[in-house]
Amino acid sequence: MKDYYVIGLMSGTSIDGVDLVYVNFFFNKYWSFKILKFKTYEYDKDWQNILKNLIDKDQNSIKLIDKNYTKLLSKYILSFIEEFSIKKLDFVSSHGHTAIHNPSSSITYQIGNLKELSNYIGVKVICDFRVQDIKLGGQGAPLVPVGEKYIFPEYDNLINLGGFANITIKSNNNLTAYDICPVNIVFNHLSNLRHLKYDDKGKIALSGKLNFELFNCLQSLDYYKQVSPKSLGVEWVNKNILPIISSFSEIPLEDLLNTFSKHFASQIASNIKSAKKTLITGGGAYNDYLIQNIINLTESEIIIPNSEIIEYKEALIFGFLGVLKDLNINNCYSSVTGATKDHSSGNIFIPKI
Repeated sequence: MKDYYVIGLMSGTSIDGVDLVYVNFFFNKYWSFKILKFKTYEYDKDWQNILKNLIDKDQNSIKLIDKNYTKLLSKYILSFIEEFSIKKLDFVSSHGHTAIHNPSSSITYQIGNLKELSNYIGVKVICDFRVQDIKLGGQGAPLVPVGEKYIFPEYDNLINLGGFANITIKSNNNLTAYDICPVNIVFNHLSNLRHLKYDDKGKIALSGKLNFELFNCLQSLDYYKQVSPKSLGVEWVNKNILPIISSFSEIPLEDLLNTFSKHFASQIASNIKSAKKTLITGGGAYNDYLIQNIINLTESEIIIPNSEIIEYKEALIFGFLGVLKDLNINNCYSSVTGATKDHSSGNIFIPKI
């Protein structure tokens, strides 16, 4: 197997921007990687509002937004290539941005995965990794675990604290993964009530008190009783979490953040169980209050890596999923998504000359 030079892209549910990472993947008995360059391109307020309200748009509107978003991604990619003088590039591997994710209705739609992206940037593109899994009866998520299995073999559990907390559990050569609970999508919503982007290091939550009634209400949500494979989306938060926040609107913001922090920590810790080593990445890894609550509730050794891995692991992984697709190696496992079979997912687009 040859080594690959890839740009991986990820835009998550926190809607702060697009993460780009330029990586060298190489194989010598096992897969390794070296992050060469990285950058986050922040969305302006107009794009933040557009992406935040995608769920309320009809299909025709989403298709138009998709075209414009594909152009936006091409602008970011070309700027990235130019800024870092990238010459050696096999392909771009992109997740896109999730507009709709409703696996129970067999629907998932990620914008920014149009074939035009390849033409705009003049580079081969591998993208749209979720659709095939949905067609095969899967959840279309999570996708990251297969990549984690290959390039982070030393950890028993891997947790990403992004808009949602998702976990990968490796046990006896078996791979299980699912979404645990929402995290930053709720924290940021609450912080926005005070015109803040986020609760820096969980300082506001730290200053609050636990509301037992709210905590018990959250702990009793039906999703936590379901077995994997299972996944969460913005739709679930809008239906299940936002009404609870509204019904507890008289509680001070500090107490809301404190209670949600302890609720999320409880759910995350209960899913870590007896793992020896757990790697935690994603923006939530910077939330000191949340992390300390998790540590207090588990015996697993919690590892917080360097900032490159914390912030760019998802983009890194989607770059690697493209490598597996290019090699026609399975990058979606039925044990993870619930699909009828393991498969190699994603579309490959070659630019028109």
